[in-house]
Amino acid sequence: MLIKNKSAFSKGALLTVVFLAVLWYMFTNNFGGTNAFHASDALFNSISKGSTYYIPDVKEGALKFKGEEYSVTLLEKQPELVDDALAVLTANGISAKPTGNGIAAQGALSTLFDAAIRDSDKMFHNNGDALKSRYGMAPREAMYVWWTVLTSLKRELDHQKRFAAGAYIDSMLIKRAVEVSYNYYGIEARDVSEEAGIITFALIFYVVYTMWWGYSIFFLFEGFGLEMKAGKRKEV
Repeated sequence: MLIKNKSAFSKGALLTVVFLAVLWYMFTNNFGGTNAFHASDALFNSISKGSTYYIPDVKEGALKFKGEEYSVTLLEKQPELVDDALAVLTANGISAKPTGNGIAAQGALSTLFDAAIRDSDKMFHNNGDALKSRYGMAPREAMYVWWTVLTSLKRELDHQKRFAAGAYIDSMLIKRAVEVSYNYYGIEARDVSEEAGIITFALIFYVVYTMWWGYSIFFLFEGFGLEMKAGKRKEV
């Protein structure tokens, strides 16, 4: 017979059945109308959002560029975005007009920075309707336009050897404002202290459930007579 140790095999079979039953239940929509995996993703996304509000720091960083002007040509390699970019820029009082395949833009850096920060702040707080009414486009579409405009602006300022402004655009305005607000749009922020109980349960359950599967395999293999033994040491 394949089964060498019925007691161990019975333990492994029971643990496996329970493991699979719990796994099946986790795939059902009994966790707030969704399955356990989507619910846990939503929980941890909400918690992480609560610790990624960088807008105040981004605003403070923008103060260093008060009074600085710029004159650049944007989006020359992305002509398909020119019309949307013009709509976003001109709606914020920024001087911009089509030229060749791109946009000739000029003015105060602070005006452009403040507009991008304001929209990022609204997106972070899930107020996408404000962007939709201002630009006549979907909120995420508007933020993608900001991302492409700022990326192009950063590249042009670097060509002008204005590396401080370029570094701020890349490390602060894009990564900590535009990208964060885009990624977390539609997610409600939660404080980790308010969800300490469910987080603790989730972590403990993960450890126990993983070990549960490990012991299931261990006992099944033992039931089949498969054991792990140290090899004999060979003297050289």
